[in-house]
Formats: sequence, C-alpha cells, structure tokens
Amino acid sequence: MNNLNLKTERLNLKPISEKDIENIHKLHSLAETDKFNTLGIPNDITETEIIVDKWIFENNSEITKSYSFAVELKEENKFIGIIGINLRKEKYRNAEVWFKFDYNYWNKGYATESLKRIINFGFENLKLHRIEAGCAVENIGSISVLEKVGMLREAHTRKLLPLKSGWSDNYGYAILSTD
Repeated sequence: MNNLNLKTERLNLKPISEKDIENIHKLHSLAETDKFNTLGIPNDITETEIIVDKWIFENNSEITKSYSFAVELKEENKFIGIIGINLRKEKYRNAEVWFKFDYNYWNKGYATESLKRIINFGFENLKLHRIEAGCAVENIGSISVLEKVGMLREAHTRKLLPLKSGWSDNYGYAILSTD
C-alpha cells in the first residue's frame, strides 16, 4: 500500500509515513481538535510515534485491515490533517471511516472532499458494501461533513464516548454502495 496516493481537486491523501510524526503530534496536541476525540492529547511525541508506527505497519501489511493517510494541500504540499478507513469483518464487506483536521482548515470543505475520496476508494477499490462513521452528538462540524457526503444517521448510542468533558452520546452514520 505504501505507494497508494489518493488525489482530489485540492488535496493529496498519502499513506502516513515517519515524516508525518511531527505534524501528527502537533495535530493531536491541539485542544480544538481534541474536544470530540477519544484519543486525548499525548503526553509527549513518543506516544504519537507509537500510534504512527502502528498505522505505518498496518498500511504496509500483507493483509491490510486499515488505511491511514496524511492529508495535504496539493498546491503547497502542506499537512492539514489525517483520515483513514478501518476494515471490519471481511464477510460483511464493511468499514469505518475517521478523520481529524487542524482547526485552521475547518469550514473550507477539505474534510468533506477527502472523505468523499475515501468513501469512493472503499466502494471502488476495496469493493465494500457498507461504510460507517461515528461522532459525538455535539460535534456539529463532523455531523455536517458526514451528511454532506451522503451518510445517513442510523443510531444514537448513549454515553459511548469517553471525552475530556465526560461521557458523550454518539451518532452512528452509514452509507451503502447502492446509495
């Protein structure tokens, strides 16, 4: 998978590599991006390295179950976020998508553009039947992105997400290959 680069009109989605560790650490350390994220702010860059090393290993595995990408602006080759797709049980042909963007790049359509590309990759290349996502019920930005790409809200799960602010309810979204 190491050479799998996905492109959109304005973005390059490149497999996460060791050169992305510092940028990912900065992203994970932003309070604004941590508000609705269960990962939490890392204590040091070593915690980020462990996460990134896992993503790199999974990206390069013979039997890839997860694809994790650094999202860059095409024009400037500037890192603005991360996005991924995690495969679930093979028989069900489903997966879960996730994303996290630097708050300086919110409300510009980048998350929507990259998520559309990941969903297309899931259906076209991975031959998935169903792609799911979840987000905190108060995460208006993510809700907007998920709905803009055509995902439908299917579930409301109570007190699922351990956020810094306390337990949060979660909305479950999905899109089918036939949608």
